[in-house]
Amino acid sequence: MRIARFDDDRLGLVRDGRVLDITDQLTSALSPGPYSLVRRLITEFTVVRPILEKLAAGSEASAGLPLDEVRLRAPVPDPTKIVAAPVNYRDHQAEMNEAFHISALGFFLKSPSSLLDPGGTVQLPYSDRRFDHEAEFALIVGRRTSQVTPEQALDHVFGYTGLMDITMRGGEDRSTRKSFDTFTPMGPWIVTPDELGSPDDVGLELTVNGALRQKANTRDLIWSAARFLSYASTVTVLEPGDVVTTGTPAGVAPIQSGDTVELTVDRIGRLAVGVTAENATPCPTGGAGRGPVPPPAPPITAEPA
Repeated sequence: MRIARFDDDRLGLVRDGRVLDITDQLTSALSPGPYSLVRRLITEFTVVRPILEKLAAGSEASAGLPLDEVRLRAPVPDPTKIVAAPVNYRDHQAEMNEAFHISALGFFLKSPSSLLDPGGTVQLPYSDRRFDHEAEFALIVGRRTSQVTPEQALDHVFGYTGLMDITMRGGEDRSTRKSFDTFTPMGPWIVTPDELGSPDDVGLELTVNGALRQKANTRDLIWSAARFLSYASTVTVLEPGDVVTTGTPAGVAPIQSGDTVELTVDRIGRLAVGVTAENATPCPTGGAGRGPVPPPAPPITAEPA
């Protein structure tokens, strides 16, 4: 199933271009708690799944609201952490002229406050720094996860979604350069594993103003989604609703004010955001020109061989 968060923290099931509001049924079925409704749903999914399946089966195809009449929100608004892979496609490693990849670099953390809703606007904070798009395939953790093997890891996944890792180039730590507010667009919704199928063969592509910039498949990952999730769980306990994102392929390039950036992930959907530099100021600490910076990438004009 596809589970969307929309409007004023409502939850719904997405099908055939419509969203069926299930908020009231979930509110009465789930235990109260200090977390968002979607995190409570994830935590108690085995309890409420029969309810959701019954609602979906009993609803007419025309039930619910058209998707273009609702405001989609980031699928999980309050993960305890966003765990990200720094260099996990070999073509991106070459593009960055980076000596190391994920096996040596491990992972980094992004601030949860950097999350941005589908249809939102990326706010570029500085007028004198380079900012790039990075297209990614992300996992939503389904239950408390610690010290799991790669063979066990996917059993701990609630679902999958799309994610953009917006990045400032320079010499600061990755977590600094990637944690500005609005720097993690996510969505458009969560797709459960039974609907997505294997996470090891998922295509993704990113366009800027309609021009193709990135195109890849998760089968090209250096560490698979399962291996990366397993590794992260050996370092930190992953909680229900946490986001684990698997890295970006080649084609990383700058974005600027006025751009429209769109990420499409097979069997998930399309995530689009705008970009603005309104209110941007000069960077107070410098930092430009240090650290790995990919060369300017022209749009992809032909299908790869």
